[in-house]
Amino acid sequence: MTTRDTILEVIHEVAAESEKTLGDDFGDNTVLLDSGLDSLDFAIIVARLEERLGEDPFAAMDEPVYPKTLGDFVGIYDSFFANQD
Repeated sequence: MTTRDTILEVIHEVAAESEKTLGDDFGDNTVLLDSGLDSLDFAIIVARLEERLGEDPFAAMDEPVYPKTLGDFVGIYDSFFANQD
């Protein structure tokens, strides 16, 4: 399973648990603030990703970065883990 697959799996889990529906067009260009998920949902997503992936790229940043889209969010994780090798 890729990092992207794990991220999408966790997002869908949290959405289901929060009884929120992600649109059919949910994808890389989806603006996170328009996804239907709120800040608590994203806090849960980041915490679960840390549990599953073993790292939190946001905690490792010198300066905070706020992803605008799902693609930005996935890109932060992909870049972080690519630099770990």
